[in-house]
Amino acid sequence: MGQERYRKTAYVTFAIIVANILCFLYLETQGSTEDARFMIDHGAMFEPAILYANEYWRLLTSVFMHFGVEHLANNMLILFVLGDNLERALGKVKYAVFYLVCGIGANAASFWVNITREDYAVSAGASGAVFGVIGGLVYAVAVNKGRLEDLSSRQMVILAAFSLYHGFTSSGVNNTAHVAGLFLGIVMGMILYRKTEKRTGWIEEDIW
Repeated sequence: MGQERYRKTAYVTFAIIVANILCFLYLETQGSTEDARFMIDHGAMFEPAILYANEYWRLLTSVFMHFGVEHLANNMLILFVLGDNLERALGKVKYAVFYLVCGIGANAASFWVNITREDYAVSAGASGAVFGVIGGLVYAVAVNKGRLEDLSSRQMVILAAFSLYHGFTSSGVNNTAHVAGLFLGIVMGMILYRKTEKRTGWIEEDIW
């Protein structure tokens, strides 16, 4: 009975995935998500627009935008597989805050690095937030003695390492956002996650 309660549907993760898909479909009806100019016009990250026009809202809007269906599918698949685990571990409200902080924070880190280097690029995607989810789970699994639901520390470390390796060996990838998202995920996990206590056969669920 307790285990069934523990595995309640992850509504926030589902809502995030739906929001990303709807945003992608809307943009595709208006133009092409693989057109950099079009993406800038509709809210993608672009350092000069933030630096000179103070369009800081791009730090958020770009988290829900993707360059093509493959980019969308890759991020949403990882979120679908892992997001529910972290949502149950944190609780719905904490998880929503966690996701947004990691996504916006990863973009902010990328913005700072790029303006420092004067290396401006158009970027978008949920990757920073998704890497945040990976980082949060790395921490949560570790403090649960290497296992959380069906996840193990080994699985999470391998996934994090492989995902970073894939980014650094591919072109056109915002690796700064990936690394920053992973780091923020671990830090946010430390701040927000509290190990669930088992009491007399039932599981206490953190719903905040």
